[in-house]
Amino acid sequence: MRRLAVPIAAAIVSSGIAAVPAAASPSPCPEVRVPGAEHAVTACAADLTTSGTVPAGLTDPADWAGLVAPGTVPPSGVPGVQVDGYFRDDSSGNTNHGWNHDAQFVLRLPSEWNGGLVVAGPPGTREQYANDPTIGDQALAKGYAYAATDKGNTGAGLSSDGKRPGDAILEWHRRFTELTRAARAAAARHYGRAPHKVYAAGLSAGGYLVRWQLERHPSLYTGGVDWNALVFAPRTNLLTTLPPAVRAYPAYASGDPAGRAAILAAGYPAGSEPAWGFSHRSLWVPLLGQVRAELDPGYSGPDAAYDLAARPAAVRRAVARVALTGRLGKPLVSVQGELDALTPPARHAAAYTRLVAGAGRTGLHRASTVRGGAHTDGLVALSPAFRPMLPAFRDAFERLECWTS
Repeated sequence: MRRLAVPIAAAIVSSGIAAVPAAASPSPCPEVRVPGAEHAVTACAADLTTSGTVPAGLTDPADWAGLVAPGTVPPSGVPGVQVDGYFRDDSSGNTNHGWNHDAQFVLRLPSEWNGGLVVAGPPGTREQYANDPTIGDQALAKGYAYAATDKGNTGAGLSSDGKRPGDAILEWHRRFTELTRAARAAAARHYGRAPHKVYAAGLSAGGYLVRWQLERHPSLYTGGVDWNALVFAPRTNLLTTLPPAVRAYPAYASGDPAGRAAILAAGYPAGSEPAWGFSHRSLWVPLLGQVRAELDPGYSGPDAAYDLAARPAAVRRAVARVALTGRLGKPLVSVQGELDALTPPARHAAAYTRLVAGAGRTGLHRASTVRGGAHTDGLVALSPAFRPMLPAFRDAFERLECWTS
């Protein structure tokens, strides 16, 4: 795991104990109080986008490895204040800052504020900086305050957090809600007025969090945008969509046409084959193992042979604990990659569309498919058929702004 140090060159305030501002600072850095935070460090930044936070040591590029298309040029020139901290937690997978403490967050408050706030959670089991170039930079460049959480547990030890199956995933949602409330209050205190618009945004597992928030806590948000969001539903979730691909991949890799046919039959899109090798190695196998251990720790067979329908009712109840309902309470814009080989649109996007329709909330959901979009933009290097989805995400966010204006 990485360790990230906040530079001493910034003026810092930590847990209410003020450090002496560096001599280079023209004025003291104003302390930002984050309600409920057990520990927080405030630093003034000449540029809150990755153009500035990377050289200043205020972010972790390793956290977004593989998420950004080669050659992506970030925005720049957004001065303001950054707060790094954590909420009370008893797990310690996140080693950023040498804190060895989960429930870490980052809050960025631009000097020129447009009155809005964007809150995000990371994909997979990454940490709070994972969305910096894809969501954070875009929000900050438009003048939004930006907050992101590590979801309360990071790395491969997902299933070790919590007492009951599903507890670790439920913590993801609790941490997102916790940060949203705290960031709203911190921004109101910092700027002297409350945010008039609050948006939830996320990629993959982070997109799943957006949907949950708009279903369970719509009063906290103006709307949300998700990008290749995964689904947890009784019949469609990673425990149903990943095993067929994991089982069939060895045959595909050996050149057996039956392997490719089986993966396609499981709903994975034709044309996504260039991503299958990476996906099998880095996504399908590890994620299946992590989610299966979290929701069905009693299973002792090979994960490739996993059959959720054949498992005890208690396992299905665990899945139900973390399942989406489709009962949106605020507008949601979804963008889905046509060639996504982790959350294939024929399974995940289609399943959520059905949930929303079944809940009678179609009027609150607008979805689009991005031609050539893979699960993450880092995969565009694998094939000329893959196209970056970041421009589509930016367009989707602007559609959400217009929709909720």
